Amino acid sequence: MNAITILFALGVLLLAVEVFVPGMVLGVLGGLALLGGVIIAFMNYGVSGGMGAFGAALALVTVVLMVEFVVLPRTKVGKRMFLTTNVQGTSQPPVAEASVVGKSAVALTALVPSGYVSIDGKRYDAFSQSGHVEKGESLRVLGMDNFRVIVTKS
Repeated sequence: MNAITILFALGVLLLAVEVFVPGMVLGVLGGLALLGGVIIAFMNYGVSGGMGAFGAALALVTVVLMVEFVVLPRTKVGKRMFLTTNVQGTSQPPVAEASVVGKSAVALTALVPSGYVSIDGKRYDAFSQSGHVEKGESLRVLGMDNFRVIVTKS
């Protein structure tokens, strides 16, 4: 009985600490400790004792997960650990629409032959058919290719 209790306590402790230590290793070890306790219960106390230990392990895991994911985020420490705000920015410029074809553009960066251009105040990824284009040069949009606009010198 002592081995089962020790394995259950160790398993719950490792599962609880898993939230603070990245890597999943402690969670897996905690799950294996609980499984070991259940196996020992089956070996020593038969099916009824093993099923009781399995139910207890399942209840302990449920309680630990509820504390970690329901109670902890509401605490002062949890509010610092969990992400609660949304990221509003984007890492890519907007995809050009067919309506930009034929419009004039200004090179925001040097196009060698790729770079960024401004069309109607919006920044777009661009490819220059004219080769190297200096920053600030006036361009004309010829077409589109996947996610970028095709430009040439005016």
